Amino acid sequence: MNRAIRNLLILLLMATLLSGCAGEKKEETPETPAVPEIHELATQHETEFGGVYLVITIDDFNKLGFEYGDSVNVEFSNGYKLEDIPYYNGYYVDAGKPLLIAYPGYDYIKAAINYGEDLWEEAELKATNVKTLWMTAGLDEHSKASVTLNEAGKYRAIQEARDIHYYDEREKYPSDIVFANFRAIEMGSIADGRLYRSASPCDNQHKRAPYVNDLMQEYGVNAVLDLSDNESKIRGYLQQPDFASAYWKELYDQGNVLPIALNMNYLSDDFAAKIAQGFIDLSEKEGPYLIHCTEGKDRTGFVCMLVEALCGASYQEIADDYMLTYDNYYEIRKNNQADKYQTILESNLDAMLKFIVNDDSVDFKTADLTPYARAYLLNAGMSEEQIDSFISRLQ
Repeated sequence: MNRAIRNLLILLLMATLLSGCAGEKKEETPETPAVPEIHELATQHETEFGGVYLVITIDDFNKLGFEYGDSVNVEFSNGYKLEDIPYYNGYYVDAGKPLLIAYPGYDYIKAAINYGEDLWEEAELKATNVKTLWMTAGLDEHSKASVTLNEAGKYRAIQEARDIHYYDEREKYPSDIVFANFRAIEMGSIADGRLYRSASPCDNQHKRAPYVNDLMQEYGVNAVLDLSDNESKIRGYLQQPDFASAYWKELYDQGNVLPIALNMNYLSDDFAAKIAQGFIDLSEKEGPYLIHCTEGKDRTGFVCMLVEALCGASYQEIADDYMLTYDNYYEIRKNNQADKYQTILESNLDAMLKFIVNDDSVDFKTADLTPYARAYLLNAGMSEEQIDSFISRLQ
């Protein structure tokens, strides 16, 4: 082969190789993911805790690209907006602050104001027939919602710091008492064996009700202050195939179960008034007594704190009792998860006590809390005599 032909073949080969390389460069690259958003979601009034369900499941919402710790914007079809709010899987914001939440066990994601006003009312998402809305607690078919990503991961550090979960399987807990979050309150002037707290003995969504029922019977509980339910909800529990709380049912049939259906807004006058009436009614029953909500954590935590403060308990006694719930459910203790322990204590219990004391010049950790708890109940509608009668029932 002469030099000219060889050079020509080399040039042709190089051209072929370069052509192949050029072809590789033309391969399509993945498109930049679209910013997560969803529009025209139906809404539903969630009345127990106050808020607005956006009718999409948690899994389906997360598949759109939203992640816990993102900042999102929520806009309702009537123009009401929540801008730059966190999307969490728990109530990790201060009282009175808005969030979008995907709480484990919820059917849908929910926009809410933590321990605050009912967002349904705040946003004026009301049907024309308000009476029908409140009676049915149903949908306003004319209200829609849109959610768009504002900033990815803006609140991720808070999400990761406060992300906690618990299990509903008895075998994952060391005892029935721990699983039921059941315990006596024995501090201040409260006598031994007079007052208990727990998860729900009738609402079995977390599989704890039969265990609470058995412990109530074992410890001789005679009257129950139910913070989470109303008569309609209780009738629903009685119809469930897994209902197995015979002793609680006896007390209910005797009129010794007092449901007051608290929401989560401990800042409201209505919340205080319901507690005051609950204490009045409970003092007319013979003890021992049980106080519970669904988990025995938030509403029960506030009400038991109030009773403990009223009866002369110290801040440390109240804090130890409050945080025992987080040990029972999440194994969060001061000596094993100090940061989470302190964060929960400060953002929950300390905030509640500051609200009760309502005086920034007072150190609630060292002060006698009794007069502040008493003033709270007087403002809520109890008389001095009714408060004294309630306290005497616990001694």
